Amino acid sequence: MKNILLVEDEENLHEAIKLNLDLEGYNVTSVFKGKDAIQKIKEKHFDTIVLDVMLPDVNGFDICETIRLNDKHTPILFLTAKSDSEDKIKGLSIGGDDYLTKPFNIEELLLRIKLLIKRSSNEISANNIENYEIGSYLVNFSSFEVVGNNKEVIALTKKQVNLLKLLIDKKNQAVSRQEILEKVWGYEIYPTTRTIDNVILSFRKIFESDQQPNTFFKSIRGVGYKFTPKEE
Repeated sequence: MKNILLVEDEENLHEAIKLNLDLEGYNVTSVFKGKDAIQKIKEKHFDTIVLDVMLPDVNGFDICETIRLNDKHTPILFLTAKSDSEDKIKGLSIGGDDYLTKPFNIEELLLRIKLLIKRSSNEISANNIENYEIGSYLVNFSSFEVVGNNKEVIALTKKQVNLLKLLIDKKNQAVSRQEILEKVWGYEIYPTTRTIDNVILSFRKIFESDQQPNTFFKSIRGVGYKFTPKEE
């Protein structure tokens, strides 16, 4: 039985979608708020996530970006009342797999979910290890390690890995402290912004030990930080 997470705040539509998914034999977990969705994702594996964009607390785009920090593979299907191509492009560019505009035919939704699950199930990755080079260092996101050119291995924490992923995903863009707190530390309990500064300092000690200070991790005053990969 495939597990589906349904995140939709319009009660009537929510119940209609859930009923049809139940009838199709899916195991449906349904929530009405973004924060609840993030919590469920931490607790359980889902084969597909049906995600409304306009939610009362955390919007679907931010939820998608949070998911993609740790999970690049679970299919995400956006539901939205907006038909603007700009919103569609944004949803797909940040990691969404499909996009359905309201109002929609429930049969079409069911077919899209079925196809997403089938495609995801058939995907075979030859190498699940994700690597990224920063200067003379290689980050291994699978083992939570950094390897230097002298073969020294440095262990990273989960928070460090997730912050690196966020900054790399948004390379050359200023990322606010607020966004970092929400997407790396979660939406319920925030640490102080000083915690972020300390993690960035640890990155500078690792990756800029043989570079000019602030080569890769730049402070944006009054905003947050920006990752700037060195041009080859």
